[in-house]
Amino acid sequence: MESQRQKRISSLIQKDISNIIQAFFREKTRANFLVSITKVKVSQDLSLSKIYLSVFPSANKEGVLEILNKNKFDIKKKLSFLIKNQLRIIPEISFYIDDSLDYIDNIDKALKGEGNNPIK
Repeated sequence: MESQRQKRISSLIQKDISNIIQAFFREKTRANFLVSITKVKVSQDLSLSKIYLSVFPSANKEGVLEILNKNKFDIKKKLSFLIKNQLRIIPEISFYIDDSLDYIDNIDKALKGEGNNPIK
């Protein structure tokens, strides 16, 4: 169960990191894909944060994750500049792909009869 402080810090990080990542991809790449931050989970001691990404089209998700992991230091540096007055310790960031939208899409296809039906 997350505390109120964890929830506030998660929303703060989510807002700032989404702006950083959007600006990063606008400057560095000219690829046609959309990256959004679906959720951020912060550990109880506020030293670690897991950032879940949704990528459209989903075929680019491994490439996006690789680019973000290579530039993790620069992203954390920009994040620390934005939230340095609100937090004493800037949490370590780690990126994960949020595949809940793909899961929902597969369920929707199965209900419509288009996908693989596990019952048959």
